[in-house]
Amino acid sequence: MISIVVADDHEVVRAGFAALLDTQPDFTVLGTAADGAEAVRLCRELTPDVVLMDVRMPGTDGIEATRLLAGSTKVLILTTFDLDEYVFDGLRAGASGFLLKDVTAERLFDAVRVVAAGEALLAPAVTRRLISEFARIQPHEGPRAVPAALSALTPRETEVLRLVAEGLSNPEIAMRLVVTEETVKTHVSRLLAKLGLRDRTQAVVAAYESGLVVPASQRGDRSED
Repeated sequence: MISIVVADDHEVVRAGFAALLDTQPDFTVLGTAADGAEAVRLCRELTPDVVLMDVRMPGTDGIEATRLLAGSTKVLILTTFDLDEYVFDGLRAGASGFLLKDVTAERLFDAVRVVAAGEALLAPAVTRRLISEFARIQPHEGPRAVPAALSALTPRETEVLRLVAEGLSNPEIAMRLVVTEETVKTHVSRLLAKLGLRDRTQAVVAAYESGLVVPASQRGDRSED
């Protein structure tokens, strides 16, 4: 059974998501929150598997709430706009992925199950947008991560990390490296463990922040994103 908390400052929205999620036999909605502070309190009290987190809420917003819950509860960001600037901040704060509020019911159910299973909900198209965002907001910043952490990776794990950061899925990486998808999954699991990362979303962020992968615009490619 997957336990869930829904956080949104609009009563109709949070009630609607809660009712929809409760239709699934493997879901149980433990509670709802009208702001980030309440979401943090509920999650610490009820320890849900996943929290659906709106971004724009009064007081403690969804980004700060996500940061406060990082490592304890998996966060699925809800947003009205396609990867707005707040979603980028949310992913860096520790969210496992994001969904638009006009998502279909089936997509919502799938997303909750994916995040609850410990996978990142980050489609290749979203990864490319994240890359563009890194190029835009960090044009002059150097590496942030400790290089020693990356040195613990084998050459193949480093290669897999680069491909993950480029937005490739496991099947696509398997085809690129001419290995099985199961082998790719093993490499991803090992590199996440070595780097102390929770999921692929964090791996993408770490790859760019560490300087392992550099956006094309910072390599001298001035073409449009």
